[in-house]
Amino acid sequence: MSGIFKAYDIRGIFPAELNEDMAYAIGRAYVEFTGAKKVVVGRDMRPHSVDLFQGLSKGIMEQGADVIDIGLCSTPQSYFANGTLKADGSIMITASHNPGEWNGFKLCRAEAVPISGVTGIMDIQKIVEERSWNTPERTGKLSSYDIAPEYGAYLRSFAKLDRKLKVVVDYANAMGLYEIDGIKELFDIIPMYDELDGTFPNHEANPLKLDTLTAICAKVKELGADFGAAFDGDADRCGFIDDQGNVIPMDLFTALIAQDILSRGPATILYDLRSSRAVPECIEANGGKAIRSRVGHAFIKAQMRENDAVFAGELSGHYYFKQNFTAESQGLAMIMLANLICAKNQPVSTLVAPLRKYFSSGEVNSKVADVSPILQTIKARYTDGNMFELDGISVEYPQWWFNIRASNTEPLLRLIVEADTRELMEAKRDELLAIIRG
Repeated sequence: MSGIFKAYDIRGIFPAELNEDMAYAIGRAYVEFTGAKKVVVGRDMRPHSVDLFQGLSKGIMEQGADVIDIGLCSTPQSYFANGTLKADGSIMITASHNPGEWNGFKLCRAEAVPISGVTGIMDIQKIVEERSWNTPERTGKLSSYDIAPEYGAYLRSFAKLDRKLKVVVDYANAMGLYEIDGIKELFDIIPMYDELDGTFPNHEANPLKLDTLTAICAKVKELGADFGAAFDGDADRCGFIDDQGNVIPMDLFTALIAQDILSRGPATILYDLRSSRAVPECIEANGGKAIRSRVGHAFIKAQMRENDAVFAGELSGHYYFKQNFTAESQGLAMIMLANLICAKNQPVSTLVAPLRKYFSSGEVNSKVADVSPILQTIKARYTDGNMFELDGISVEYPQWWFNIRASNTEPLLRLIVEADTRELMEAKRDELLAIIRG
């Protein structure tokens, strides 16, 4: 059982690890832990999401809280519903980009504040294992609510488009269909894989895997589209493609969105510490305050609130907006990219080109037996640089920098190196990998 309770969510294979009975226990434990009286529950298109909803909602109501069923929705829509309906919390039933046999729960408090491993998931696990919930004085009620019209109107309110852009959208048979349903009329959309199917018959719904983007890249170039958008399973991540059919690096996409946001005035923007130096440089050049963030949505959302940031971007394709209760909205990311194209009257490839000025290794994973001694060796070796430990170890030099951090879930070290030239990047990457891999 303990294996399903993760650092950021609850996730497991249905029905072996996660089933209707387990969902019932999690529903009761969630209410026992949070004290919630009104809980928004949404779900993705996986066939067993319905079974999990039945068990979860029964547990929530028997623990004395009301359930607002928003039905099929994207994860960003569930966050929007949480805040808009002034609920005490929300649970999204999804396993995101995982294969079809997986499912899970993304848990939030009021205002879409995430519950992570360190802020409650492990407490909920303990309550589930011990069945240590109290008997409430009342049983909650079930109601339904269609959040889609309000979410669509919210997204449209940010649009500043002077024409209909041609956009290829790879829905991956998943919840991107719901995420941007309310803004489809603003674009000339060419859809790919636009039938809901929780078995993912065409490809894994994970834009971080570049092979899943091959088809959309080709389609954008073939049709002369303005850009492409490829959603993950629950539509809280998206990969964007430029007009030449090239993948826009997700950190550089943060800099693009920052330009649209900062055109309306100064603001604080967070960027994942693995991002290219081009990102903070662009934010500051456009009048913004750039602040590094550690990796992981729970940490980034907390840091956004602490710094009153309006936007944050993560290398994994999560884009966070203060306006959506400091949570993801890929529909809003799509609108803001379109705003920038229209305002600058330039193709995306031209807008991205000045940001492609450094050379990155991308994140390189190494399986290791023991993380600690390797990190200590690296700390001792690179004392001549500007070192900080916001998330793992980062060291900056005038012409290059690196970050190395341990995985939250596996015996892995993750390395990223960026430099002014490809030769320097490759040399420093290989130097570090030699230490890591012995």
